[in-house]
Amino acid sequence: MWDSPRELNAFAMVLTVLAALALGYGVTSWVARRPSFEIREIVIVTPLAHTNAAELEAVIRDQFRGTFFTINLDRGRLALVRVPWVRSASLRRQWPHRLEVAIEEHVPLARWNDSALVNVQGEVFSAAARDALPHFVGPDSSAAEVTRRYQEWSPTVAALGLALDEVHLSDRGSWHLRVAGTAGPLDVELGREDPSAAVGRFADVYRRTVAVLARSGTRVEQVDLRYRNGFSARVPAFRERPQKKAA
Repeated sequence: MWDSPRELNAFAMVLTVLAALALGYGVTSWVARRPSFEIREIVIVTPLAHTNAAELEAVIRDQFRGTFFTINLDRGRLALVRVPWVRSASLRRQWPHRLEVAIEEHVPLARWNDSALVNVQGEVFSAAARDALPHFVGPDSSAAEVTRRYQEWSPTVAALGLALDEVHLSDRGSWHLRVAGTAGPLDVELGREDPSAAVGRFADVYRRTVAVLARSGTRVEQVDLRYRNGFSARVPAFRERPQKKAA
């Protein structure tokens, strides 16, 4: 190679290109880290309904360090979604010193089991909520299914003038509802077989029987629809008459 001018020229050209690339990288890195490109303004561009602004500010101060070019947006995004009530976050640089943060908050739908919440997408999250919310109970992996059933059945229950306060799915797949109305709470046993059809039957039973009894002053505590050709009801005011003894 050392005796070939052509090979020497090619080798020198490669060295020159590598040196230029290294120099360019070094200059670019130096410029990117200059204080004149520091992020000086971080703005939350979406209104916040639930998120604690002070906690959000603390995360931003801790995670969003660097210049316009070096700030790690992925790390900042992951840190933000760990803040209670934050479902997702998107970040956008705005030249030369501004960073815009858009927050999507969880919209709470119900309380989940003992200590969590579930949002309208059926996702479980942890946050403190003081609002009156319905209660969902079910196995850990069933939040999306319970949410879907609640959203499906709520209009039917609301058409009866009732509110769907609780949806309970047992470990064995049996459904139980608690509805609230002017006459007080009413427990509804749907069972495991086609619970949506059972909700339709409940609406018919309520109109023909439970509501009629309520208007006459008789309250029904529970309706059990786990029967193939009928239903049972528990009426606390009802007392079975004792049978007379034969003479």
